Amino acid sequence: MDTSDAITIENLHKSFGPVKAVDGLNLTVPRGSIYGLVGPDGAGKTTTIRVLCGAIGADSGRATVAGIDVARDPDGVRRKLGYVAQRFSLYGDLTVLENMRFFANAYGVARSEQPQLIARLLEFSRLGPFYNRRAEALSGGMKQKLALACALIHQPTVLLLDEPSTGVDPVSRREFWDILRDAVVRDGMTVLVATPYMDEADRCHQVGFVQAGRVLASGTPRDLQRLVAGVVLELQATPREAADRALRAAPGVRSVQVFGDRLHVVTDTPPFEDALRGSLAAVGVTLHAMRRVVPTMEDVFMQLAAGAQAEAL
Repeated sequence: MDTSDAITIENLHKSFGPVKAVDGLNLTVPRGSIYGLVGPDGAGKTTTIRVLCGAIGADSGRATVAGIDVARDPDGVRRKLGYVAQRFSLYGDLTVLENMRFFANAYGVARSEQPQLIARLLEFSRLGPFYNRRAEALSGGMKQKLALACALIHQPTVLLLDEPSTGVDPVSRREFWDILRDAVVRDGMTVLVATPYMDEADRCHQVGFVQAGRVLASGTPRDLQRLVAGVVLELQATPREAADRALRAAPGVRSVQVFGDRLHVVTDTPPFEDALRGSLAAVGVTLHAMRRVVPTMEDVFMQLAAGAQAEAL
């Protein structure tokens, strides 16, 4: 095993009855990095996280965390892990400080070390002003920061996060990711984060796109962007629905995605704007703006998913 890898997963399988949640999944997570396991609901992300933390056993395959085999020594793995679940799982009737003390004791942190650790994490998570507030009275973003602080209380080597920013407002999401990056840079921690949000892939050092329990592709965000064949154009046109239909039917167009009031169009070659404006006008669509852009992570995933679907047919 490569000692530079904090997590390794080899040919992992896990089924629930007839449903294959994880189907031959392989990945490696380098030490001191943030790895994003990115994909839609049902892709197998949560099942993979639960296997790694020892909550459920795999049907076959092998997984190691910090060099420890998960199946052979689950208790040894748990001592190395911090874990933030998809849903808030702390004690709502306890204050921020009481929750942190509870988890410090549960993880066996020496009482003499607790005051300094807790003070550091309160500052680190920006929860210091709210230390005496009950957890149930915190906002969604603050709850997730408290869950993160409690997961870090025993200074784990590896941190597993299962969709930690689902339902959290954009400002709190950004703050949460800032805290994660600081933990990696300052403490050399390794983070594996499962997320359905394609924009969060750009915040990771490496990304694995997952669908149907398998990794479609893995690499840095820049490496993955190079997988998009053709040219990506960002268009603003009205009416948008008519523009969407017309572009999907146009020759040379590989895909069309909606991003707010704009459309991302992947084409074989860059079209001439005047020609495109004329063809859209012929079906009652006005083209307001068009520019060539760098592929987004959603562009990458949609192309990979389309390729996987074509192979399955």
